Amino acid sequence: MWFVFALGSSIFAALTSILAKLGIEGVNSNLATAVRTCVVLLMSWGMVFITNAQRGIAQISKKSWVFLILSGIATGASWLCYYRALQMGEASKVVPIDKMSVVITMVLAAVILHEQFTVRSILGCALIGAGTLLMVL
Repeated sequence: MWFVFALGSSIFAALTSILAKLGIEGVNSNLATAVRTCVVLLMSWGMVFITNAQRGIAQISKKSWVFLILSGIATGASWLCYYRALQMGEASKVVPIDKMSVVITMVLAAVILHEQFTVRSILGCALIGAGTLLMVL
């Protein structure tokens, strides 16, 4: 089931890029990010209440709060950079560079989380990096 959600994520991420590029024309990139963030916030809390998950707030540990907040800061910084890059550049060039996050995530997963990778996953990571360079250079 995780694969279905991951595939959905990639489809919606693609739509995000195209719709953002169409919508950001003539709009300050920071303002556009704030508008998008409000929509995401409403959707997220909507899902919390639809699934009755709000009861779990009290069970979130201090450690989890810290890392969730840091993750939120990283997400915000990513979105601000992404929208500014999208406003200044072509979507077909910005998006592949943004997706270099796959390569960076794998490196950080190995260093910080001590995750193990196979030769195949390392080769795939290298190909993603090489493919990105081919697409943008």
